Amino acid sequence: MSEPTQASARRVQETLAAKGLPLRVVEFPASTRTAQDAADAIGCAVGQIAKSLVFRGRGSGRAILAVTSGANRVSEARLAELAGEPIGKADAEFVRAQTGYAIGGVPPIGHDRPIATFLDADLWQYAEIWAAAGTPNAVFRLTPDDLARLTGGSVATFKA
Repeated sequence: MSEPTQASARRVQETLAAKGLPLRVVEFPASTRTAQDAADAIGCAVGQIAKSLVFRGRGSGRAILAVTSGANRVSEARLAELAGEPIGKADAEFVRAQTGYAIGGVPPIGHDRPIATFLDADLWQYAEIWAAAGTPNAVFRLTPDDLARLTGGSVATFKA
């Protein structure tokens, strides 16, 4: 299998290799920017897409990552409870500054700085899931347990 062609996708592949997991980044000619786009390109259920959504702590200004099933919406009130502070939406500039990736390709790993991470418990209903890999057309397949090991995130219920 060939190496990813885009620098951001290669960075995710390098992070996976450094973590010791034999997971591979796959690039598609079509967009995988939205959960539905990714599910269509991969041929899986939209719920198997692990969306990485970045929020901003209103008090601390820190990034908060919610990795949720593509079938779910995030309850900002519930996520704020988990984060221990009110949260707000993060703009594109904040997301890139905190993660090193653009919205639409933010992976759950390999960020520029540590990010408080919460994982949607609904992802554990699937044997395999797919996460963004740094670009709007790159993903990688993993298990929910792999996701937990890779991110160190807390598993919780925060769907709307």
